[in-house]
Amino acid sequence: MISFMVFAFGLAIGSFLNAFIYRLEVRQGLVLTKGKHKGKHKPSVLRGRSFCPHCGHTLAWQDLIPLLSFLFLRGRCRYCKQRISFQYPLVELATGVVFLFIFNFQFSISNEFSILQFFNILYLFILASSLITIFVYDLKHYLIPDKILYPAIGLAFLWRIFEFLNLGFAQSFDWAPGRMAGWISMPLIQAILAGILASVFFFAIYLVSKGKWMGFGDVKLAFLLGLFLGWPSIVVALFSAFCLGAVAGIALIAFKKKGLKSEVPFAPFLIIGTAIAFFFGSDIMSWYLGLFLV
Repeated sequence: MISFMVFAFGLAIGSFLNAFIYRLEVRQGLVLTKGKHKGKHKPSVLRGRSFCPHCGHTLAWQDLIPLLSFLFLRGRCRYCKQRISFQYPLVELATGVVFLFIFNFQFSISNEFSILQFFNILYLFILASSLITIFVYDLKHYLIPDKILYPAIGLAFLWRIFEFLNLGFAQSFDWAPGRMAGWISMPLIQAILAGILASVFFFAIYLVSKGKWMGFGDVKLAFLLGLFLGWPSIVVALFSAFCLGAVAGIALIAFKKKGLKSEVPFAPFLIIGTAIAFFFGSDIMSWYLGLFLV
């Protein structure tokens, strides 16, 4: 029952993310409002009733039930009969599944529920929602919105500070100059260094290619992912992202969907790589190191 509630909560958040993404697109001039919303002020990304992007008709509550409304309406708007993008059910379903994975993963580590566990899961839900938004936005527009990225970086940094204080590192660590070499063993410092190293790596690619191989948004996203995952999980994420990107690129060229010089958004691969590193990073690292210890 709890798992079902978490999944349903994820579906509802996914529905909100769809509306948020569309309104952010409108505010950034990437899409235009239609119907009775045409010519009005750009909608707030957080306030106001949801409306059909095709005809602009305000949606009723029965049109907004995650997943079920899409199925009952057979993928069409109730009012103008235009097709509803598959983005909407897919984002809702993906958010529900990711939330369920996060919840079960956290309780597989510790079966005891506590206030700290609650805030940890809440933090992961918010960060996952940010990454899902970035995933969709970059996939559609080859653009990573700073309005999502910067708050996510701030949240990840504040959580690392909270961990640092809550786990007692601030009280137990010897701050004497002679112990400065030991700072690198602290999770907070490792996370910051992982973010900086990942960001520098992407920035080097950005400079060498003059922005053709990698956008500057990817440089900033790499810092967020390094800060979130820490070391050495960020290595697993980057390796997975480049492998997935290579496979996808070859497949797109093979099916003549892209050419050798075509632009491909990389943030989705980075985010999938991050998910792989978060859920399976320890197992992958253990397997990899085991190859050399045998």
